[in-house]
Amino acid sequence: MRPIDLASRSGVALKRAFQAQQLRRVASARPYSNGPLLPPTYERLYNKYAEVRRVLGAQRLTLAEKILYSHLDNVEESLLSNTNNGRDIRANASLKLRPDRVNMQDASAQMALLQFMSCNLPQTAIPASIHCDHLIVGERGADDDLSAGIKTNQEVFDFLESASKKYGIDFWPPGAGIIHQTVLENYALPGLMMLGTDSHSPNAGGLCTITIGVGGADAVEALVGAPWELKAPKIMGVRLTGKLSDWVSPKDLILHLAGLLTVRGGTGYIVEYFGPGVETLSLTGMATACNMGAEIGATTSIFPYTEASSRYLKATRREQASRTAEVFQNFPGAGAAEDAFFKFKADEGAQYDELIEIDLSKLEPHINGPFTPDLATPLSQFKKTVQEQQWPEKLSAGLIGSCTNSSYEDMTRVESIVREAEKAGLKPKADFYITPGSEQIRATLERDGTLETFTDAGGIVLSNACGPCIGQWKRHDGVEKGTSNAILTSYNRNFRGRNDGNPETMNFLASPEIVTAMAYAGSTTFNPMTDSLTTPSGAEFRFPAPHGLEGPQTPFEQGKEAFAVASQPPNPSIQVAISPSSERLALLEPFDPFPTSDLSGLRVLVKVSGKCTTDTISAAGPWLKYKGHLANISANTLNTAVNAETGEVNAAYDLDGSRSTIPELGLKWKHRGQAWLVVAEHNYGEGSAREHAALQPRYLGARVIVCKSFARIHETNLKKQGVVPLTFADQADYDRVGAGDEVATVGLYDMLRNGGVGEVSLRVTKRATGEEIVVPVKHAVSEDQARFILAGSALNLLAKGG
Repeated sequence: MRPIDLASRSGVALKRAFQAQQLRRVASARPYSNGPLLPPTYERLYNKYAEVRRVLGAQRLTLAEKILYSHLDNVEESLLSNTNNGRDIRANASLKLRPDRVNMQDASAQMALLQFMSCNLPQTAIPASIHCDHLIVGERGADDDLSAGIKTNQEVFDFLESASKKYGIDFWPPGAGIIHQTVLENYALPGLMMLGTDSHSPNAGGLCTITIGVGGADAVEALVGAPWELKAPKIMGVRLTGKLSDWVSPKDLILHLAGLLTVRGGTGYIVEYFGPGVETLSLTGMATACNMGAEIGATTSIFPYTEASSRYLKATRREQASRTAEVFQNFPGAGAAEDAFFKFKADEGAQYDELIEIDLSKLEPHINGPFTPDLATPLSQFKKTVQEQQWPEKLSAGLIGSCTNSSYEDMTRVESIVREAEKAGLKPKADFYITPGSEQIRATLERDGTLETFTDAGGIVLSNACGPCIGQWKRHDGVEKGTSNAILTSYNRNFRGRNDGNPETMNFLASPEIVTAMAYAGSTTFNPMTDSLTTPSGAEFRFPAPHGLEGPQTPFEQGKEAFAVASQPPNPSIQVAISPSSERLALLEPFDPFPTSDLSGLRVLVKVSGKCTTDTISAAGPWLKYKGHLANISANTLNTAVNAETGEVNAAYDLDGSRSTIPELGLKWKHRGQAWLVVAEHNYGEGSAREHAALQPRYLGARVIVCKSFARIHETNLKKQGVVPLTFADQADYDRVGAGDEVATVGLYDMLRNGGVGEVSLRVTKRATGEEIVVPVKHAVSEDQARFILAGSALNLLAKGG
């Protein structure tokens, strides 16, 4: 594929924006007052917060609002436009934000870097990092798997490393750890705002950081120094009281919350935890809850800064950051009012749009699934539910760790029950896998004997990578594809087919200690709180309540030098490694701009029923190898979607009635010049921040997606790639539109030309009868997003200096 020719297209405006960003970074280092000198990041935060207070006065702010608004490019413009003079900011204001940094995992970084390279800039405008964690397959154990992964993916790793050196991006090599754990250990700080090219990036909210999962095009906006836009979220308060009991962990808090809210309940919200129960949680426990906020559709989640936060900074060798956070909260402001000080907690009297109260003392362990993370069942009811639903009673495997639950506390709690089982002569009856979240965690657990406890019990320690959590798992237990079986994991997501490519594998989500105890039983009906196992001697054994340490008694080990970050200034002499004959990497062609009229002659490619996640639209697993090659990865587009009209998986029908797979028909129509759209149901694009789920349909010719509702990240990703996301004004109209129907837009072009203002409808001509109907639709297109769509994509606009 040819690259975007930017020798003449890069534009003066884009370079000026980049230079202006650099000047802002230098200027913000000047101290604002005569108080103690703050680091540049906190100096910027303080100065912006002073502007926020000037604009909003004594208005009570939640913690999330304080951090978010203090990262605005233009405080007054964002907070006073279309907000009733600042009184109705939430769900109304268009926030143009300046994040502090961008973090990218290796699968999504490929496309993000290919887009960034097209902008012809010498370096990123803000700090950034790349984490090689998605491409290692879990199979035999850490060393073998890592060696095999590096050999298989060397081309991609060379590309990422060379681009990192050229543009001054921190590079974490394969084996260093999972992005979210590594970010928590190294980059997360209270009060910061970060973007991450992964939906579970809000993990860092456990350390009082606003971190939002985005697609690659969003990341590129920030990397080139342009403001990043977000519709001001509502704020959902979760007030915690009490204290967790022995068998209950922070994982159970978020599993319970997912059951209450469902996978759509947090859409459009930031979830902010507060209350006296917060003080009883460990830092890593808070991170677990924030990590899985993605499973309820939340924009992000956040906890206040606590004593546990300070302890974690010290344990991760960042004692100076702990001291700075304390200084910052007491930094002298203008006047004596309490509001002059930026405290890492909500203002007294701050109001929430929704409020949920959870007594941690009354919480019990939960198991969520299968096939969706919001199907929550208390442990006490799980046996009965398994039997009623006729789910498998045999447990095939127990898998613990991942970015969600591989903390020192998690692993030492598991270790406590494994040691007792070992004393009784017991071994796990199900396969038992352990995934450390980072090299720092792995090395510390090895030093303190925890990993040896696991391997002595027969556990297999996988590499410091995502592995089975994202479908990078090669099973050797004889479970064939199509065979119904059950696994328990401490992961964060459990969509059908996600972990091993088998649509009949039921993944039940639980805490690491519950997963481990049930792996010993080899049964999904075992309750470790009440049931016993028979030891080899015939005695009855009951697991004691787990106990562990919040953190190591001495600071974390840094681990092997080979896994250390490569951090260097930009080097323009470096050539980015892309082979012209590569099957895995290809430079990008620009998408065509929007026509100078409404769309006409569109055809419905397929009408999808049921859950349509980003995994459905762009599967991971073996397809991850094509993340940097848009043409090749597009061959999996919607290949697990269910055809609403036939009930078939991955089936679509051409106008002559011939049957194809969905991506085959999309490609056929692309070559034919036939633009198309997809019709779908609720929460379309639920799941990961996978930008390819927007790129691939666009590449194959999609111009519109119309559905009952969208997941936030995916809706934004579609707009960034020039695809128009529309929702049915009357959801019953879903039943009136079918595959092959011809569609024309009415009012869409005028709406885009008017900066997102205007009504839109679809004129649908029924394929079978020729009947014409009008379907009213809604949109959530902002002024900037309208410009992206008109240009053909956000990248096209950035490349022109727009």
